[in-house]
Amino acid sequence: MLYIRQLKERYQLVIGYVGTMLIGVGITLLMPLLIIPIYRNELNEIWCFVIPSILVIIIGYIMRSRMKHSEEATLTLQEGGIIVVLAWFLTVIFSALPFILSGQLNFTQAIFEAVSGWTTTGLSVVDVTKTSHVFLLWRSIMQFLGGAGLAVVMLSAIIGPHGLGLYNAEGRSDKLLPNIAKSTKLIMTIYTGYVLAGTVLYIIAGMPWFDSINHSIAALSTGGFSTKTESIGAYDSVAIELITIILMLIGTINFAAHYVLLKGEIKKFFKIGEIKFMFFLLSFAIPIVSYFSLSKLFGSTGKVIRVGIFELVSALSTTGFSTVGYGDWDNFAIFGMIILMIIGGGAGSTAGGLKQYRVYIMLKSLIWDIKGYLLPKNVIRQNYVNRPEGKYYVTKNHILEISNFATLYMITYAIGVGILLLNGYPLKDSMFEFASSLGTVGLSVGITSPDAPGIVLWTETIGMMLGRLEFIVVFFAAMKIIKDVKLIFKNR
Repeated sequence: MLYIRQLKERYQLVIGYVGTMLIGVGITLLMPLLIIPIYRNELNEIWCFVIPSILVIIIGYIMRSRMKHSEEATLTLQEGGIIVVLAWFLTVIFSALPFILSGQLNFTQAIFEAVSGWTTTGLSVVDVTKTSHVFLLWRSIMQFLGGAGLAVVMLSAIIGPHGLGLYNAEGRSDKLLPNIAKSTKLIMTIYTGYVLAGTVLYIIAGMPWFDSINHSIAALSTGGFSTKTESIGAYDSVAIELITIILMLIGTINFAAHYVLLKGEIKKFFKIGEIKFMFFLLSFAIPIVSYFSLSKLFGSTGKVIRVGIFELVSALSTTGFSTVGYGDWDNFAIFGMIILMIIGGGAGSTAGGLKQYRVYIMLKSLIWDIKGYLLPKNVIRQNYVNRPEGKYYVTKNHILEISNFATLYMITYAIGVGILLLNGYPLKDSMFEFASSLGTVGLSVGITSPDAPGIVLWTETIGMMLGRLEFIVVFFAAMKIIKDVKLIFKNR
């Protein structure tokens, strides 16, 4: 009985933290209304945000009042996982309400759009040509906060030294400073600074101010939501594309690596294994795909290189911006894009995918094993990789964890592709679209649309959520909730 009482107390803490995050979501829902004085003709859409905001703040306050002794309590990784999963689930529902209340989207479409926003995917069922500035900004705000991490943003001021479980449950391992609260604030400072710099650069390059804000957020968060149907291609500007490429690369780099770079430790930055692997992938993929595939589609060498760099950086960084369509791309180019989308961005960054760090470790493990067969049996080796914090000696357990995650990721990918195939889509298109969903990329070959079957949108929605929250966290959190609920009801 003592254990049951302690378990209930822990869940009061969990519910309290979720409530705190929901209060933050309620305040966030009011942020798009800041542009109403500029776009006064959209005044009638205020209530679409005010009603959900009031509702979620009230619910959050009630849940927050359940929390006791929060300052002394230390969150475990399992409890952090439960908080993150519950908070994301509720946040998505309340974030979808403005779309539903305005009559723009039905329930399935609204949930899809909200999940795409918070997971920084960028797949969309919204017609941007008919959507108001308030709603376009709301999509970007979701991507801004989702890129930094919902838990990191909402609890950055109160997470304290006891919130490591919550921090790690968000998929974060990039503890920049010894104190978690200071790390989260530093992440937000770096992130916001980049967004502001990107906005200014876009304006200088000739992009309208509203578009600049939205595209800077989308590029840094590797989100990909655009205010234009043709995405970045609508501007047909080399300067804008170059700025976008830089922002996408910045967004896909680990925040801890950014901290190393900002401290002026340039040599240490370029020694980081994940960074070297990212540049290797791009330097290998861009020339190969450009020469064998894109050269057949675009006349000049300049255009081939321009398209190749932009599209492949967009795929690897899981941003999802594009300058051209993919309808006439051959199988080799599409396959190359799929591979890069599956690999994804850096660990501890705003990007999604399997993550470059995991793929890098698996390849290094293969090399280490081959070397092990060639070396004398009595030789003792200490295998390590360079990470932002310094040398990291890789253990067999670490490799096993990464391999298990990769296996789970690919099984999920196969299931998603299978569901799209059952709905009549070609194999190539199905592989591309679900790689984009699961990797939170946002590129599309046309499957994702308002007319897409509900089962397709829900499959992609689940894929986006799993891809953003890390499979292990979601599954373990669900298993713990079920186990604890059964135990509590059994001993009532």
